[in-house]
Amino acid sequence: MWAAIVVVPVYWLVVTSLRTRADFTADSPLALPGHPTLDNYRTVLAGDFTTYLFNSVIVTVATVVLTVAVALMAAFAIVRGAGGRLSRVSFRLYLLGLAIPLQAVIIPVYLLIIKMRLYDSLLAIVLPSAAFALPITVMILVSFLRDVPRSLFEAMIVDGAGDWRMLFSLAAPLARPALMTVAVYDGLQVWNGFLFPLILTQSGDKAVLPLALTLYKGQFGIDVPATMAAVVLSTLPMLALFILARRQLVAGLTAGFSK
Repeated sequence: MWAAIVVVPVYWLVVTSLRTRADFTADSPLALPGHPTLDNYRTVLAGDFTTYLFNSVIVTVATVVLTVAVALMAAFAIVRGAGGRLSRVSFRLYLLGLAIPLQAVIIPVYLLIIKMRLYDSLLAIVLPSAAFALPITVMILVSFLRDVPRSLFEAMIVDGAGDWRMLFSLAAPLARPALMTVAVYDGLQVWNGFLFPLILTQSGDKAVLPLALTLYKGQFGIDVPATMAAVVLSTLPMLALFILARRQLVAGLTAGFSK
């Protein structure tokens, strides 16, 4: 029943994007379009949609790469230093980040971006997005790396391997399911992020897709079918990524929280 309830808005979204403006006001909202058309998609693609898509891809990829790289090193240091006071304090600080709502610190973040002279740039979105994605990413990777037998680390130490060698030759390959999990999860969060782009950018050529949807609404006025077409197009990349990585996502979450 819950799946059916969730599917109804998605169904309405797709069928509305295939209607003409006249059919949208005349037909029943859930009825199949009497004269399906792709003109709404052509209208969206003829505008600046590709620019917004490119910006979203840059922001998402840069944020995910930065977050995963920093979180993997932090998780490895926490796990290798298990039992030490510094390791425990560091992990608790990351967990504390889960309790800080984004909306509560948007003004300090805005002031920091202004002082760093990064306002109205894609980097202004990447840095705070990565910072807020770190706590949950570190928590998942720490939970996963704790399942790696310590004998494997000890064997590499006997062979003369250092921390960096163990990180890239042992921890990273074994943590691949968890890395895929956090990459997909963080990618979805950044792709759908709205507050940071709204506050930290203002130029149209720096807009990402969630923010650009509001611009389409203003551009097309009450042309709801064209706006829905833009929503459908903005959803397709993440939907394709989720379908391709769904098995790794479930496996990573299961293994990461096995303890």
